[in-house]
Amino acid sequence: MTDLRIRPARPEDLDAVLAFWKTAAEGTSISDDRDGVAGLVARDPEALILAEDAGTLVGTVIAGFDGWRCHLYRLAVHPERRRSGIGSALLAAAEERFVRLGGRRGDAMVLQRNTTAHHAWRSSGYTPEEHWRRWVKPLVD
Repeated sequence: MTDLRIRPARPEDLDAVLAFWKTAAEGTSISDDRDGVAGLVARDPEALILAEDAGTLVGTVIAGFDGWRCHLYRLAVHPERRRSGIGSALLAAAEERFVRLGGRRGDAMVLQRNTTAHHAWRSSGYTPEEHWRRWVKPLVD
């Protein structure tokens, strides 16, 4: 993993990211389309963080900061590259970003059924908060 490079996504990366998520991410989101990801990168060019090894996309994380809270989404590592430190490197980059922006605590969206991810998040120091429940309302059809 000596060639691992962590960097923000650029507009020309969006198609590769969307294809990567089909292989590496668990579940889908209403925003998992070109317009959704393009909007994220246009609004906050440092929020979508990529990990590349020898020029190949091997991991992603979205590190969104709204000025109040630090939110983590789409931590995804290629299935053949898991447990090699890529996820930890992505989280370290996200956490450094949050601290630089004045963030105080990171929270992550993790599917309850994704028990593989639970281990990764716990090993990185995150714990579930069972007393919270996510409430959602689609704003478009």
